[in-house]
Amino acid sequence: MTSKQEDVRLVVADVDGALVTPDKVLTQRARAAVRKITSSGIAFTITSGRPPRGMKMLIDDLQLQDPITAFNGGLFVRPDLSVIRENLLPRETVTKHKLDVWIYSDKDWFVPSRHGPHVDREEWTVKFVPIVVPNFEGVLDRVAKIVGVSDDLAAVALCEKDAQQEFGEHVSAARSQPYYLDVTHPKANKGEAVSVLAEMLRVPTANIATIGDMPNDVFMFKRSGVSIAMGNASSEVQHAARFVTSSNTEEGFALAMERFVLRAQVA
Repeated sequence: MTSKQEDVRLVVADVDGALVTPDKVLTQRARAAVRKITSSGIAFTITSGRPPRGMKMLIDDLQLQDPITAFNGGLFVRPDLSVIRENLLPRETVTKHKLDVWIYSDKDWFVPSRHGPHVDREEWTVKFVPIVVPNFEGVLDRVAKIVGVSDDLAAVALCEKDAQQEFGEHVSAARSQPYYLDVTHPKANKGEAVSVLAEMLRVPTANIATIGDMPNDVFMFKRSGVSIAMGNASSEVQHAARFVTSSNTEEGFALAMERFVLRAQVA
């Protein structure tokens, strides 16, 4: 029998690399696991670097009822996408970059080139079209997230360190994918997101389970009682979690829910 402190009352799941497959598919088994979780009286929500509109199909499919975290905590929204809380970047953050850059406002996605690196795949993922702009001068007032994009993975990693050193505590800079560097408000990280959700839903962090696959998910691992890394995560991310499940090509999310959340409730 698990102790009362370890009973999970809220599950916070990363989306890409965890909840969905590499092809962005929500499997029947994953869907069923979420249904079992919510029918057991456990709250379930998702957190992602995606914009709110890019998670709407999952919100509707899973019939989510609790606050959802977009932009890694840049926006907290209700299932109808109305904003509960926002952490936006100051204009001066958009000054220097060494990678291709996208900007997400609270509502829109801006790119310098319609078919630049990874734009087509991102459009397929989030299910809406970006707005092409010649520069970012007119779109800096409500910036929720800046994304640095490159297939030079070493350059993305280096830029992550440079951004952390240059802006320090003024921003949160972390890779959401090996080729994406997400720059957000310092409170817009998944660790802060877990703390805010705990406050909103009145659930102690010891009773929260988190699951993810990337370095930015480690922030939420540190704030939760039950942390689960995907099998497709790096060894560094796996070592930061309490448990490790299989990969997102092998039903890792569903297996984790069955083994570490649902089974624990009846053990």
